[in-house]
This record gives sequence, C-alpha cells and structure tokens, in this order.
Amino acid sequence: MINISETAAERLKEMLSQQETPDMFLRLGVAPGGCTGFSYAMGFDDKESDEDIYMDIQDMKVVVEKENLKYLNGLEIDFEESGMSGGFTIHNPNAVATCGCGSSFRTREEAGVPDKDC
Repeated sequence: MINISETAAERLKEMLSQQETPDMFLRLGVAPGGCTGFSYAMGFDDKESDEDIYMDIQDMKVVVEKENLKYLNGLEIDFEESGMSGGFTIHNPNAVATCGCGSSFRTREEAGVPDKDC
C-alpha cells in the first residue's frame, strides 16, 4: 500500500490537469543509483504494461511496476511548503539508509548501485 497525503494529491492532480496528453497518471518507481543505491522515480505517464500494478489513491490513478512494489510498499508521499518554495517529501519504511536530500535509499536486503560521483 502506498499513501499520498491530501496536500500532495491536490498538488499532483493540479500538475496532471496541466498535461497536454489525455489520460495521464502518476507512475512511481525505483532505479539503481543515487548516493545510497536506489533513487525514487516519480512522474506522469500514459502507458501501462503487464508488469504494472494499478492503484487508486486519493481518487488518482497510480501505477507501479510489480518488481518495484517491494521497495515502495508502505511509502508515504507528502507535500510541504517552505517559505516561498515547497516540495514533495517521501517517507519509506523499507529504507534503512537515505542520502541527505532524501531522494536515494537502500533497504536491509538490497544495497542497489550507488553513483560513484556521490
């Protein structure tokens, strides 16, 4: 299960409404890299495959590749305002280590492939 706060969902729905391609949805994923081993991927997409799992979260279509769900199960996404800026925050109960900016992580079972430049 993935949780998206009401604040984050409002922001995402606003961003989705501005997309030129109809029927876009939120795709969440994980890729090797980052300072800690895995990096989060969050973006809009309009293509699904047999490898995807579909979820309805906050009345929004969210898609995750089956293989990535083990890293994202329990994930919490929020949006926080900070002065004149703001951004999405991610809390992942599967992460045992994260980088300073919070966009990279590793799990107890898998370390991923950290970037050499970090």
